[in-house]
Order: sequence, then C-alpha cells, then structure tokens
Amino acid sequence: MAKRVYQVWKGNNRFIFGGRLVFGPDARSLLITVSLILVPIVIFCVFVARNLLHSFPAYNAGYAILVVSIAFTIYVLVLLLITSTHDPGIVPRASHPPEEEFRFDSSASVEVGGRQTPSLQFPLTKEVLFNGIPVKVKYCDTCMLYRPPRCSHCSICNNCVERFDHHCPWVGQCIGQRNYRYFFLFVSSSTVLCIYVFSVSALYMKILMDKDHLSIWNAMKESPAAVIIMAYCFISLWFVGGLTGFHLYLIGTNQTTYENFRYRGDNRLNVYNRGCLNNFLEVLCTRVQPSRNDFRAYVQEVSRSPAPRAREMEADDTTTDPRPKVEDDLEIGGDILKISQRHNFEEVEMEIRDRGSNGPYDVALGAESVFYSDQQVHVDRPGEHRSSWEILSEVLNMSSGAAKIT
Repeated sequence: MAKRVYQVWKGNNRFIFGGRLVFGPDARSLLITVSLILVPIVIFCVFVARNLLHSFPAYNAGYAILVVSIAFTIYVLVLLLITSTHDPGIVPRASHPPEEEFRFDSSASVEVGGRQTPSLQFPLTKEVLFNGIPVKVKYCDTCMLYRPPRCSHCSICNNCVERFDHHCPWVGQCIGQRNYRYFFLFVSSSTVLCIYVFSVSALYMKILMDKDHLSIWNAMKESPAAVIIMAYCFISLWFVGGLTGFHLYLIGTNQTTYENFRYRGDNRLNVYNRGCLNNFLEVLCTRVQPSRNDFRAYVQEVSRSPAPRAREMEADDTTTDPRPKVEDDLEIGGDILKISQRHNFEEVEMEIRDRGSNGPYDVALGAESVFYSDQQVHVDRPGEHRSSWEILSEVLNMSSGAAKIT
C-alpha cells in the first residue's frame, strides 16, 4: 500500500491526525506552556474573579471581569496551538542535487596513480537578486537545494525553513514565514493577559482594604492567592513583555531573530527593510502563503536522471579530447599491469579463475589508457571499448611470450 508523505518524512517532525497537524520534535514542551497559562488563570478565576462578581452591581462588571478572563485565555491558547501545529514554512527536500550546478575543477584535481584527476566541485554559495540587490544564498547538503533568501536549516527539526526566525522550545516548533504572525500575536497577547490579571488582582486587594479597613499586610493575609497571582504575573511580564518589545523592534526593522544575532556586528545593509509601516503591514496584514508540503499526499516514485558523472563519461566516448581516467579505472589498470608482469603462466591462469569466481570484472575504459608489459606497449584509441576478458587474454599472450623468451 502506498504511503503518505508524513509517513516517510525525513525531518524530525511529529504528526497527528493523519498528517493534518505537524509538530516539532520537542512537542511535549507544549504541555508545560499550556499548564503555565491555565493553572494561574484557574486560580485567578476561583479566588479573585469569582469574589468580584457582585462588587460592581450597577453594570454587572464583576461578571464581565470573569468572562473576559476566560475568553482572553482561550484566545491565547488558540494562538499557541496554531503556532505549534502549523507548517512554519518548510522547504521540501530535493531528491538529488541540482545537476546544472555541477562542474569539474581542474585546479582542485587529485593525483591518482601519477596522473591528475579533476575533482567534481559544487559551489556552496551563489548570488540571487532581491529587489535588484545581489544576495548570497547557501547550499544545504541535507536538503540538497539552494536555500531561498532568509531561509535557514533548523538543526532541531532538521528542515530548511523559509524566513527562519528561531526554534522556540516553549511552543515546540520552528518559527518561520507561515507561523511568525501567530507567534507574535501569542506573545503579545500573553503580555496583555499578564497585565490584565495583575491589574484585577491588585484591584481586588484594594477592595479588601477599603471594605474591611485593613492594612496591606492584613489584606495579603486575607487573600494569599491574589498575592501569588500578582507575583507570578510580575515575573512572567519580564519575559513575555521583553520578548514582545524585542519582536516589535524586529518587525519594525524587518529582521528575524536569526539575522539579528548573526549579523549584528557586520553593519551590513538590510535589503529587506521597506520602512516601519510597510514592515508591520507585511508581517501582520499580508496573506499567509499556502504550505509547500502536502503531508497527506501519497508518495510517488520519482525517476532519477543519470548522474552528471555518468553523463560526462558518456560524452568522453564520442569526443577526441577525453578527460583523464577516473580513480577506479586506474586501480583496475594497476591490477592488470601487475598480472602482465608475471612470467609464470600458471599464476596468471589462477588469477583469471579467481576473478571469474568473484563475478564479472567490468572495466570502464576511457581514452588514452596505457598498459605496459616488459617490452611492449599498447595504447587504446579514443572511443574504443573492450571487455576485461579481451584485455586479460591479450595479457596472457604477452606473458606466455615473455615466458618463452626467459
């Protein structure tokens, strides 16, 4: 039975509901984040908001406090789940490297058997134009593709992600082009929720002090839950509030967290900056691009085109100026040379039997292949193909002639 894409996915992602939801490898940390939101809200609703239901009878504002707390918490959790379960912008892997980029580099040739063999080189970077400005993009060995601009490979998820910002352990997912907006809304909404809960808890403490004419210390003893909630929100506000401010700066300058930390000291021109207002509109108001991956699609067999090395060897057969022999051919030629230098016919015959028992011994001959005997030299012409058994029979004749002379 044919498998679906998510079942043979090479990244470290985890899928549920038949590939409809995609998580990072550390998706379990999502449970910790949810508990850090739900537990204090439950305490707040039970020990603070419930006691304020009848504190504002004129407009039933006490009920509004409770409803807003629950509704806003649900909103924050929905943003968290969207951020964690959506494709962040994963670039599909290629089945093979882009063959049009292969090239032979004679300057980086390797000396094999006394001859220089050109090595197959692959450029690690190349330049593309972005808004008329050349931008360098890197080749990813894992995904076998040139990453688009602002794309980076996440070592945790083992995927290339478009507009890669960072991998967030609190949401258990990469933050990229397709979920950055929801991540920012989640962080900023969590900041607002912390401020709201802190403010209402402080209001409840003020009501206790005015109602029973208590000092602040007695009011804290009267409602320790409110004190705990206020302390928790104050500490959390330093984290989510600072993170919100930092991402406001990144959005205003059209940077990612990865770019900000990596290129901070380079003083390089930010070619992606379109102005503060346009940068905010790009992040918050543009349409989210559809995913480039259909995780529920069935896997189709892709016929791989011949490797560039093989095509190069086929071209050598028809050209008059062939490339030097490859390493394998030189090793095979060396073995045959050793056999040709033996004067004992029986040793040569045993060598043939050994090679025959080990299976066919194919020799891919290029041009200018030279085989030496004691006093004879034979040079193959370009484009001439002969099997290994023909070569060996010729070697036998030479060896037998040498044996008669000796």
